[in-house]
Formats: sequence, C-alpha cells, structure tokens
Amino acid sequence: MKTLKYSIAIFFLSLIVISCNDSDDDMMMSAEPDFSGVYQQEDQMGRPAVNTVFVSSTSKDMFNRTTPSTQGSTFQSMFEANLTALSPAYANPGDQNALGLDAAAFSGVLATDVLTVSLDGTTTFYDGTNVLTGRALADDVITVELLLIFGGEDFTENPTLSDDHVDTNDKAFLTSFPYLASPW
Repeated sequence: MKTLKYSIAIFFLSLIVISCNDSDDDMMMSAEPDFSGVYQQEDQMGRPAVNTVFVSSTSKDMFNRTTPSTQGSTFQSMFEANLTALSPAYANPGDQNALGLDAAAFSGVLATDVLTVSLDGTTTFYDGTNVLTGRALADDVITVELLLIFGGEDFTENPTLSDDHVDTNDKAFLTSFPYLASPW
C-alpha cells in the first residue's frame, strides 16, 4: 500500500510543471502532462489474477501488449487449455460453471482482460444476482474468480480450491472519498 501511495503522489507531482523566469510576478504553473515520447503497454490486469494464472510465461509480454478487442481471438485457446488442465470442474465435456458457461465460453470471457462495468445497474463483481458488472471496492474478487474456475455449476465442487479465505480487509474502508483505507 505504501508503494501505491508513493506512486500516486509521484504521478500527480509529475503532472505539475513549474517554470519561472527572472520576474517575481511571472511565475507560471501548468497542469498539462507531457505525453511526448514513445509509450507501450507493459501490463494488463482488468481481472486480477486471471492474466497471472492463465497466460503462459512465454506469452506474457505478447498478451500484455495485445489490445483487449483482439485478446479473446488470440488467446482463448491458451486460456481454455490452461483452464481445463487446472480445474477439475471442467474435467468432462459439457461441464459448466455457475454462470452456465462451459470451458470454451468461459475462457473466451477470461481471455479478454477487461473490467466490464454496468452503467445503469448494480456495479459488482458478483453479488448472487449480478455477475461481472463492475467491481465494488469491497467485492471479494479473488474468491469469485476461484468459485467460477473451480466451483462447478453450483459453487459446491472443489470447496478447498474455491475460496481464498480472506474475508475482510485488515482496515475498514473510509466512508468518503478516496474510500480506500489509510495505509498501515
């Protein structure tokens, strides 16, 4: 958390450019960022842990640099092979998860590493009714992912693999912006 706090502070400080000349009354501050130069995508993490688990180490750089609109068609077969090798919940042809998705369909969803967001409904990773409609701050994203990967049709398969057993944060969220708990 400290690293994130310092990274955010450095980012915002880098957006402020102060230039001065010899005149005391002519100090100018600009909040315009400098986007000159060449930039490249280094990592994608729309769904935490998905990239980490399902993309082979030899394909990490390629996956991270692939635009999300083409990730599904490019990486779905790798995700499906890794999903079926990893999860006994997909051991038989036609096995589905609680969303009603078989290995091919679910790996297609996973391979496009974006966080979908509902603009007119509940925003949550999973609340029992709404699934993958965004992510609320308190959502237990890793447990939901484990349930969808290992839990089978009704979340009861492979119970030892379907929960990370981290049920609360170490500190409560704030009730006002920025909502994140303060660092340790």
